[in-house]
Amino acid sequence: MKEIYDIAIVGGGPGGIASAVESMVLGIKDVILFEKGEGHSTTIRKFYKDKKRVDKDYKGQKVELNGNIYFCDGTKESTLDLFDKIIQENGFEVQFQTEVESIKKEKDYFLIYTAKNTQFKAKFVVISIGKMGQPNKPSYAIPNSIKNLVNFNANSCVDGENILVVGGGNSAVEYACVLSETNPVTLNYRRKEFARINETNQENLDLCFTNGKIQPKLGVDIESLEDQEGKVKVNFTDGTSAIYERVIYAIGGIAPVDFLRKCGVELDADGVPLTDDKHQSSVEGVYIAGDILYKNGGSIAAALNHGFDIVQEIKKQLN
Repeated sequence: MKEIYDIAIVGGGPGGIASAVESMVLGIKDVILFEKGEGHSTTIRKFYKDKKRVDKDYKGQKVELNGNIYFCDGTKESTLDLFDKIIQENGFEVQFQTEVESIKKEKDYFLIYTAKNTQFKAKFVVISIGKMGQPNKPSYAIPNSIKNLVNFNANSCVDGENILVVGGGNSAVEYACVLSETNPVTLNYRRKEFARINETNQENLDLCFTNGKIQPKLGVDIESLEDQEGKVKVNFTDGTSAIYERVIYAIGGIAPVDFLRKCGVELDADGVPLTDDKHQSSVEGVYIAGDILYKNGGSIAAALNHGFDIVQEIKKQLN
């Protein structure tokens, strides 16, 4: 591990891979790529059907490739094979199954915090996490009449509401601890212990449990939700029920919007990061690539070009 990397890349999809490859081509060798999945291109791997056609000009978007990755029409399988080969041939450092939780600007570098309680330093950051990071949802039905009270982030919360937060990861704990300052909060997790949270969150949670600011509902799952006169009735698998004014699920798949805000990146009304013509975000030194730059999604070819353009700009600043 380097003391400080030139570029840290968050996301192992086309935009992230292109950023790493173009860095190597330009002689920027101190590069690290983080991907929370087990392999690269999680969106393609998980959400594309087998043998699905993959077009360079997605939905008719004509894109001329500028960089050093030759991508053409193919299938899900051929596209994954292409990126497999590219990663093997270029030899940049990759950390799979490593979720980046936040990025903090220091004087002349960035601190990258991961869910594994590890920290990395980098001069520049490229975020290319894709839109597939929509949060996981429960398997049971959410009645239409209370869907506005069942959320997957804390953006709609009102001070004083009685809130149930569901989940056992860092996001769930952070939501619960912050909301407990202004709201009665219960934290529900299907296990009795929190094995996936970092030390700081564990300390904050223990303190909130001790002083009664958060009520624990641990070691039990949720069976169903009901509309109880405009509130959410939650039925648990241990036979108990409780009524809440709002329920927040944080059960994996952190939404890109939450992550970007945590990193200080400004967004427009549609949740799209604000960037300049070089794809630099509102945080100087943090660049954005891929389909999170678009309200309705981009394309693989566009993401490859983003990586090329961003690294060209970073190279100028490194010289």
